Amino acid sequence: MRLPAFIFALMLTLASWAQADSEAVKNLFENSLEDGMSYHWLDHLSNDIGGRLSGSENAEKAVLYVKDELEKLGLDEVRLQSVMVPKWERGSAEKGEIRGADGSKRPLNICALGGSVATPETGVSAHVIEVKGIEQMKAMDPEAIKGKIIFFNRPMEKKLIHTFEAYGGCVDQRYSGAMEAGKLGAAGVIVRSMNLRLDDFPHTGSMTYGDLPAEQRIPSAAISTNDAEFLSNRLKTDPGLELFFWQNCRQFEDVESFNVIGEITGAEFPNQYMLVGGHLDSWDLGDGSHDDGAGVVQSMEVLRLLKKSGIRPKRSIRVVLFMNEENGLRGGKKYAEEALSKGENHIFALESDSGGFTPRGFSFDCSDEDYARILQWKPLFEPYLIHYFEKGGSGADIGPLKSEGIVLAGLRPDSQRYFDHHHASNDTFDAVNRRELELGAATMASLVYLIDRYGTSATANQPIKD
Repeated sequence: MRLPAFIFALMLTLASWAQADSEAVKNLFENSLEDGMSYHWLDHLSNDIGGRLSGSENAEKAVLYVKDELEKLGLDEVRLQSVMVPKWERGSAEKGEIRGADGSKRPLNICALGGSVATPETGVSAHVIEVKGIEQMKAMDPEAIKGKIIFFNRPMEKKLIHTFEAYGGCVDQRYSGAMEAGKLGAAGVIVRSMNLRLDDFPHTGSMTYGDLPAEQRIPSAAISTNDAEFLSNRLKTDPGLELFFWQNCRQFEDVESFNVIGEITGAEFPNQYMLVGGHLDSWDLGDGSHDDGAGVVQSMEVLRLLKKSGIRPKRSIRVVLFMNEENGLRGGKKYAEEALSKGENHIFALESDSGGFTPRGFSFDCSDEDYARILQWKPLFEPYLIHYFEKGGSGADIGPLKSEGIVLAGLRPDSQRYFDHHHASNDTFDAVNRRELELGAATMASLVYLIDRYGTSATANQPIKD
């Protein structure tokens, strides 16, 4: 049976497109691995600038650095987008120790949580109540809590393969623990670090007091997992022990900072915007290489790889380096608000904010129709051992863009070691593997290329021109 001529022609065309896509993806990976810039950019961001807490001098240095590097790429536009951000400073190194009923003392590895108030000048010293979560604390007699230090000691669940699920299962005690304990009259809060590994690194992170009056706001600090285990065991044999900690962190008025935006204007559909990005700010204990220096430089590399590979996008592609993801999400909200006010049509956004480890694939927040379209491209990624395509979340900074028709995506690297470094002093450049970082950049560039070439369900009626 002979196929009709038009069907045969269509099959030849589809085969030609598949071959062209395979070659384009291969070229993107080769350019990233042989001549990539992401590792070089991260070296400077991490080692020459360092931790980039919102409102800090280092954050502003980072803004100027990435703006300058994007301008060197010869993009059609590079600009700064003003955004007001919170300014919190850690102050001097925190101190903590266990004071036994027998007069013994043992130092603890602690760090203030981001946004916490300081202790009194003499510190806080009180008996300790250990709980596994906020609900357990709320079920207790409030009189037993007054004047005590609450020790939140619910660990991340080791049995969960998806480490972000384990993180989500206990991060509420870090974020809201001090607010809820303050309402009950506690003197302070110590929170087990969000870390699957037992080590001596305390992990910071954001926390909130909500609308709690200033007089009820109590100091909150993270304790390393090793010391959390030690304190818990010690309480079993010495329930009368006291815990002492001191910190002199400080909250200032909001200050101006910036999102950094670079754009390649689309050749056919310039008013359809595709976004790729990560957050430029980081916590202050390490240099923020994994969280989220990796996402920043990978996003920058996407645009460089497209240009180097000779790909002229049909749609406008923006790299957005967001400010203040860690303690406010002001950058992501500001970008979305301005895009809405301008009536900009965003069809796709991709975020990298899960570390610079080996890429495994993507998660997508989109319609079933768009997800089915994207799954057709999965074989193009499999030669690079990238197999994970799943509907789910995307990223915090691109979340405010969510609307009907847009496809949101998140790069998903192997996350098993991510929380060993997350928000801790060992989130440093030496923990990033160059090849893994470059593979991630090429993976992102490949998805951007395919979305640009074929569009989304919202643009499906527009013809493909080669």
